Amino acid sequence: MNSYHLTYTDYINKYLTEIEAIKMNFELQKILPHMEEKILRQSILRSSVFSARIEGNPLHLSNFDRFDNEQIHKIEIQNLLKTYRKLYQSVSNSILSVEKIKSLHSQVMANLSPMAGKFRQESWAIFDDSGNVIHLAPPYMKLPELVEQYLQYINSQTYNPLINSAVAQFIFEKLHPFADGNGRTGRLISTHILKQNNYHLRGMLPFEEYTDTHRQAYYYSLEPSADMTEFVEYFLKSLVVTGKELLTKITNNPDSNSTLSSRRQEILAIVADHPNCSFEFLTRRFAQVNPKTLHYDLLQLQKKRLITKLGATRGVVYTIS
Repeated sequence: MNSYHLTYTDYINKYLTEIEAIKMNFELQKILPHMEEKILRQSILRSSVFSARIEGNPLHLSNFDRFDNEQIHKIEIQNLLKTYRKLYQSVSNSILSVEKIKSLHSQVMANLSPMAGKFRQESWAIFDDSGNVIHLAPPYMKLPELVEQYLQYINSQTYNPLINSAVAQFIFEKLHPFADGNGRTGRLISTHILKQNNYHLRGMLPFEEYTDTHRQAYYYSLEPSADMTEFVEYFLKSLVVTGKELLTKITNNPDSNSTLSSRRQEILAIVADHPNCSFEFLTRRFAQVNPKTLHYDLLQLQKKRLITKLGATRGVVYTIS
């Protein structure tokens, strides 16, 4: 691992500063529960679809649901959806391990390969258009040892976590430990490190979309070399662009908290925390508020389609839309 090297460029320092500013801005935002849930759901779908597309999957957000569940391209995306959800829902901040890497790969390649979760048992190389080998991956016999060295290197680095997330993906791609699914697994490893260090913006940072729309730059930055600088620049830029788009989405959303009074924000939070919330329950929480005013607040939240009224007369309850 000592052959890999990185030069701190002006771009890297600039992107690190921008990401820190984005993270601080994001943490200051008071995002309504229903809005965060919606953005998270969309972000995980985008991460899954675009991570698959980078590897040649032809499906897109607009046609993903039209295909049969047994169709191989849809299985690829469904596997990624399940893996990203599990990764973000996990409360563990454990360091990267062989077991973690194999588990991620096993989930990604479920029902797609008999080698899911198993290191490759064959040689692997990248060829140019003329058929010449431009990168020969390490022999498969050495993979267990090399992966252990890789993990020791990643888990002991004093890099900024953002840089370490990029470095982990770069070196993983060079090792190419699996017969297939390395790109998807490598991006999940980056996500794991971002989450581990609280740079994932609560799962709402689908940087994979930037990679799909800038594939040539992505491939170029991964070209055979021990110099990680260009890939780190590329990766950090993908986080900056995606992070800025997220902040714009939050601040410009018509359902954002800025359009609601503090009392209506509180009502919405209570309904989110207490499904099938009754009016009687709300009146106890807002004892100082006139019931007519509370009814009006609920009506306005219904008009904004933030909550839904279920039942009639005394049986009425409210839930998040």
